[in-house]
Amino acid sequence: MVQLLAAEGIRDAQVLGAMGAVDRHHFVDGALVPQAYEDTALPIGLGQTISKPSVVARMAELLMQGGLRGEGGRLGRVLDIGTGCGYQALVLGQLASEVYSIERLRELHEKARANLRPLRVANVHLILGDGMAGFAKGAPYAGIIAAAGGEAVPEAWIEQLAYGGRIVAPIVHGPSQQALVVVDKSRQGIQQTILETVNFVPLKSGIA
Repeated sequence: MVQLLAAEGIRDAQVLGAMGAVDRHHFVDGALVPQAYEDTALPIGLGQTISKPSVVARMAELLMQGGLRGEGGRLGRVLDIGTGCGYQALVLGQLASEVYSIERLRELHEKARANLRPLRVANVHLILGDGMAGFAKGAPYAGIIAAAGGEAVPEAWIEQLAYGGRIVAPIVHGPSQQALVVVDKSRQGIQQTILETVNFVPLKSGIA
C-alpha cells in the first residue's frame, strides 16, 4: 500500500511511514479484511466510510506542509473531525504530538474506542461531541483535519486554529460536488485554497 501511495505522488517520508505503521485491516469488519489495503473507501456502519488510503495520505501530507511543526518535525496538537472507526486518528497520532479526535455518532465513537484500546496509544484522545463546534478545550491547534464536508469551513475551527496553522477539509463546491480546501491562518489574515474534487460524507451538527 505504501508503494502504491508513493507511486500516486505522496512524497512526505513521515506520512508514508505513518501509513505503513498503521494496520488498516484492524479498522474494518472481518468480511472486508481482504480489501483493507486496496485504495478504496469501505463501509464502517451507520452510513459512514473509512476513507481511501490515498485520501488519508494526501490530506495528512497537506497538513504536514502547512501545520505548525515541533521537535523532530512532528506536528503540534491536531484536531481530527469525524473519528469514524479511528483509522485516521491513529495515522495522525504518528505525525503529531497530540491528537483530539471528535465523533458525533455515539456508536462509531464506541467502535473507535474499541479499535484503539488494545493499541494503548497515549497521544490520541477520542471525544464524543459536535465536530462542527470543534473542541475549544484543546485549542489552539497546529492543524485541523476533517473527514466530512459542509457548505463552508466552520468559524469555530478557524477560531481554534493557531496562527501559522492549517485546516484541511472538504467543502461543498458546485452542485452535488465537494472539493478539498486548505485554510492557512496568519496574523495577516486567512488564506483559502481550493484543490481537487473529493467525495466525503456530509458534515452534520449535533450528537446522535
